[in-house]
Amino acid sequence: MSHTLPVIVLQPVLEVSDPSGFTLWPVAGIEPYGFLPLSGALTPTEVGTAVMSIAAHNDVVPTADDHTPRPADPLGAFLHGLLTQDCLVASGGLRVTDTASGVTLLPGCCNGLEERGDWFGVLDGNGWASFGHDPSPLAERHGDVARLTVDADRDDSPMIELAAGELRCLLSGAECDLAEFLALAASWASRQLPGHAAPVTAALARASALDSPLFFQ
Repeated sequence: MSHTLPVIVLQPVLEVSDPSGFTLWPVAGIEPYGFLPLSGALTPTEVGTAVMSIAAHNDVVPTADDHTPRPADPLGAFLHGLLTQDCLVASGGLRVTDTASGVTLLPGCCNGLEERGDWFGVLDGNGWASFGHDPSPLAERHGDVARLTVDADRDDSPMIELAAGELRCLLSGAECDLAEFLALAASWASRQLPGHAAPVTAALARASALDSPLFFQ
């Protein structure tokens, strides 16, 4: 579900991992390293792509002092990082599009959905936040106006301006989209991963920071 006020669309998006050779469950044919909008409207294979991507984002090589060894079976091995790491990530963030001008702000490299609380800092904190690099998106509050710079490293960067109150409504809408996605993913996991459904659903909530009260304002 997209939220517009009146021509601005703000969506939570997830960076898609490369599905080449992935056979543990069905995934959609989405171009890797692009962004998949998350909502309750995804198809089962799109949900599979999202879960695959989040698990891949957290698929790290165990260290010598890892107290939980990686399982030998392919499914357990792939889910190991997602289910055992304390700090989880979901590469991506929030995508903002001005449908009238065609200007789109994308999350930069090294940004994650779990960091989107910085957007509320723009409204209620120090009045600005950045969201990764290459590009380097920036959001600033100037009184009652929120100014979004697509790439702060460019002098001629396109910008999006909207009322601060409208941005707050759009951010609340993004939280609803993520909550609907998580409900969809929980149902998907019960069918595709019946032996891991509960811990996978809990891990997805942590990876996207949906278990934090910070974002429900």
